[in-house]
Amino acid sequence: MRCVYCDLDGTLLGEGASLLRDGSGEFSLLGVRALEACHRAGAEVVIYSGRRQAQVFEDARLIGSRAYIYEVGCGLVVDGEEEFLTDDLVPGEKTVHEQITDSGAPALLLERYSGRLEYHTPWDAGRDVSHLFRGLVDVVEVDRLLEAEGMGHLRLVDNGAIRRRSPTLDVERAHAYHLIPRGASKARAVARHMQIRGYGREDCIAVGDSREDLEAAAVVGTFWFVANALERDPTLREAIAGRDNVRVAEGDHGAGVYEAVVTTLAERR
Repeated sequence: MRCVYCDLDGTLLGEGASLLRDGSGEFSLLGVRALEACHRAGAEVVIYSGRRQAQVFEDARLIGSRAYIYEVGCGLVVDGEEEFLTDDLVPGEKTVHEQITDSGAPALLLERYSGRLEYHTPWDAGRDVSHLFRGLVDVVEVDRLLEAEGMGHLRLVDNGAIRRRSPTLDVERAHAYHLIPRGASKARAVARHMQIRGYGREDCIAVGDSREDLEAAAVVGTFWFVANALERDPTLREAIAGRDNVRVAEGDHGAGVYEAVVTTLAERR
């Protein structure tokens, strides 16, 4: 194993987005032990997250990682070199985020799905590319709407269930969604990092908790869901049907990441 691609919220991080807490808020070092096991084995750890660049930069710095993926694959930084994976939408006089605003797509979605979708405040602020929402919608239906309205160069990404509830939303549970350029994805960013480093598919695993994380299964040897992913969103069982390189950890959050790492290392000795 040469590289582990790991999501942050709902995966490596526990309650309160803490590296040192498990899903119940109890103190846990298992996430740190997973990072230590990777270090001892000489395996690179790359964060792939929906968080904005400034946040992921600090998180990567804290764990000693020289590469990271931010805003659900829209941006990749390797050894200080940044690359946007957003195709025709590139930063210039306006950021990609501003260009998406100008397209009218965010306003369209907020109007069409009023009561079911809203900005994920305060985490929607200060973003370079994606528009971050919370709520509960059918992303396939949203894709059709964007295409019909001449905005097919964009897509809405389901980045997993969240704990936060909103009094202005009429939904039983909420997910985090990112509106991004259609060609961008975590899987694409993972594949690009692998290409830069010269890693083969079987050299790498990925760990996450969302449908968007799961797409990395197409480019890595094994993808692992942490246990809490399926507990929060049972429909993920349908999404993994037929994928023989997808495994589900018994542990949640950092414990699940630790399980994925040590199991992989043990099986490859």
